[in-house]
Amino acid sequence: MGADLRRLREIKRLTLEEAGARVGISKATPSRYETKEGTVKWPTVDALCREYGASDEERSALVELAKGAKIQGWWRSLADPIPETMNLMLTLKDEVVREDHYAYMYVPGLLQTRSYAEAVHRASEVQCPEHEVQHMVDIRMKRQELLERSEPPLIWCVIDEAALRRRVGGPEVMRNQLDHLLALSQRPHITVQVLPFSTGAHAATVGSFAVLRGRAPELDVVYVDLLGGGLFMEKRQELERYRLAFEYLSAQALDLESSAEIIHRISKEL
Repeated sequence: MGADLRRLREIKRLTLEEAGARVGISKATPSRYETKEGTVKWPTVDALCREYGASDEERSALVELAKGAKIQGWWRSLADPIPETMNLMLTLKDEVVREDHYAYMYVPGLLQTRSYAEAVHRASEVQCPEHEVQHMVDIRMKRQELLERSEPPLIWCVIDEAALRRRVGGPEVMRNQLDHLLALSQRPHITVQVLPFSTGAHAATVGSFAVLRGRAPELDVVYVDLLGGGLFMEKRQELERYRLAFEYLSAQALDLESSAEIIHRISKEL
């Protein structure tokens, strides 16, 4: 893998510093990958391959090698730069065929309006300047383009009632968000269920998560929201645990018609 990455970089006539800058990392990272020192992150390998102009076959092969290098999970800090090529969700947008989201605090990012997303980021990252908030929201809006693909992935969302009743951005922003959610739920590839307060204790009281399923099983990954960033996991046991948790949550949630009714009712209350 290291030899191929160096070869591709040299064909592109990029220095290590230039290669790193293109994907928002220091020159030390591609240097380590080429000299086989330390651990590697396959999203970084994927992003470098794209910048190097690697063929789909070369990129896929190198990503597989990276995945075989005992990569079992990694942390992305919100304090790090987030260039589009290094955002995992954007990296996978052409590969994902299904996404299962459990949302406890907020409406899932894929289904957020821009105003709602701005309010979420301003509240979550109180020390971020406005241009950084807008950059993060731009990335979120960019990823929503996958919903408009000719063959969009299946999106299944179980949303806790708490997320629907939490007034993010004020009544008007929240009302527009709930109406947007109802409109999206009418699309054939988007399923929205509400987990009501009456359910009581359930399978995911620890917080929000998403299970992303790729065209090939080895691309499957779990994303868990944590304060200050997010954790990506791909161990088989972790994937199975979160898949099972989502199945339980879906079984405990309201049916589609009842879910739409409660979203409509909360919107009217605003």
